[in-house]
Amino acid sequence: MSEIARVLKTFIGYLKRPDLYPELGRKIIKNIFKRNSAFKGKEKTNLWASQVAVSQENAIRKLFNLDFQLFSEKYPQEFQKALEKQNNCPIKMGGAGALELLYSACEFTQAKAVIETGVAYGWSSFATLTSLQKRNGTLYSSDMPYLGQNGDQYVGCIVPEDLKTNWKLFRHADRESLPKILKESGEIDVIHYDSDKSYEGMRWGYETLYPRLRKGGVFISDDINDNSAFQDFCERENIATTVVEYEGKYIGVFVK
Repeated sequence: MSEIARVLKTFIGYLKRPDLYPELGRKIIKNIFKRNSAFKGKEKTNLWASQVAVSQENAIRKLFNLDFQLFSEKYPQEFQKALEKQNNCPIKMGGAGALELLYSACEFTQAKAVIETGVAYGWSSFATLTSLQKRNGTLYSSDMPYLGQNGDQYVGCIVPEDLKTNWKLFRHADRESLPKILKESGEIDVIHYDSDKSYEGMRWGYETLYPRLRKGGVFISDDINDNSAFQDFCERENIATTVVEYEGKYIGVFVK
């Protein structure tokens, strides 16, 4: 599918969903008037991140005082089934990320309430729910429909059925989903940000979520190398953060 055809298909998908008009308006403004600002401070943050980054294994030991074990080795049968579901999925979405970091954050905090933004296949959801289920906790997820691929029904497709009773999935943009989630979630143990990667989107997400993170809770943000939103936020709030290098990208993580 050409880029023009994909954009057109996505636009038509929005038009069929009046509940998504607020996000359509924001995307039009961002892509026409604020295109360059999405990457604000990118060079600065990439230089900083490359100088301070550690491995996922080192971060888990340093922050959580836990031994490192691959999620795929800890839960081999479940992981293999999830991988098969991904391989059989007819559309392409984001693959598994730093599952060990997420799982360890939930174990470290003995999490009962977790918020994540961005789901795709559901790898992060899978790792988080595997820990939450032990304490009958709840994962609140915010994820936009995949309008350009007719992939709505595949969001979270690799999450095992037995984990879904602990999962609440909100199918709108963060600016519509997060106020609803925060209204019912109470204090949060772990936050995982992995959605809108524009500077303004990340800044809004951090400022909205951070106040609800409990003291001792863990904040994780993927792709902090896309702009300087995470670095700027941590400097403004005087937060000492750890940067994790993972598959050529950078993840920001700190304990509040």
